[in-house]
Amino acid sequence: MTATNYHEPVLLQACVEGLNLKPGGTYVDVTFGGGGHSREILRQLPSGPDSPGRLIVFDQDPDARANADAIDDPRLTFVAANFRHLKRYLRLYKIDQVDGILADLGISSHQIDTPERGFSTRFDADLDMRMSQSGELTARKVINEYPEDQLHKIFGMYGEVTNAKTLAGVIAANRVNRPLETINDLKTVLQRYAPRGREYKYFAQAFQALRIEVNQELVTLEEFLMQVPEVLAPGGRLVVMAYHSLEDRLVKNFIKSGNFRGDIEKDLYGNEIKPLQSVTRKPIEASAEEVARNPRARSAKLRIAEKRP
Repeated sequence: MTATNYHEPVLLQACVEGLNLKPGGTYVDVTFGGGGHSREILRQLPSGPDSPGRLIVFDQDPDARANADAIDDPRLTFVAANFRHLKRYLRLYKIDQVDGILADLGISSHQIDTPERGFSTRFDADLDMRMSQSGELTARKVINEYPEDQLHKIFGMYGEVTNAKTLAGVIAANRVNRPLETINDLKTVLQRYAPRGREYKYFAQAFQALRIEVNQELVTLEEFLMQVPEVLAPGGRLVVMAYHSLEDRLVKNFIKSGNFRGDIEKDLYGNEIKPLQSVTRKPIEASAEEVARNPRARSAKLRIAEKRP
């Protein structure tokens, strides 16, 4: 699988500029995918007098490894793991701190466009939705085995589905007679309760909720962010691009306060206790020209922060 099968990198130059690359620096791309951002980082990474610089990339999707193997650059190290294990693998490579971390959250166009992965409403396939094929939890298991109240919570919180309680009840009733095993099985149920004229959005919300649950995306993001202050060197940059409000809210609050509530804590002397300082007052968004060229950029919000000295 080549990088051309992946999406065009969103806000490419803004992401790389946000890292503030310096000679001989060590950087991490925790969502390698097709390698679009990583290739540009390597292209722009200046060599230091004693070090050519280094880029560590993470991706749990086995399809991404082929893209990394295709990059002939000794500065690149591929880690076949989820970025929730950031600190553990950096230590494995004897790296204590890095100069910048890039995270392009969400799902790749390649994953959506591969029918058997079960991410897209456009194809019929098994209800899978695993980003890592080694994971045991699938969308099929969630739909058929989760209690009704838990389905209600998932659709409401992760998909912001308006009639989440009704939908959960209908799914629970339908699966009694026959398991919901495929995308079309689920779409048949969703179709009856989707607002007229907004079926596509309704499907997308329900599928987003299932995908987040299957891959534990918000929990993973929190675990990753909590490691960032320790892993970043003073003056190092965190660059995060989110595609929906749930992710962006976590990133925004963590940059603002060092926690996920957004409440700024102070020490005994009244000094704010927060490890990062926002570089961008508002999130960076794609231009109209980029959105026209690459529709995936429409919902992207890019935030940049720097570790305090």
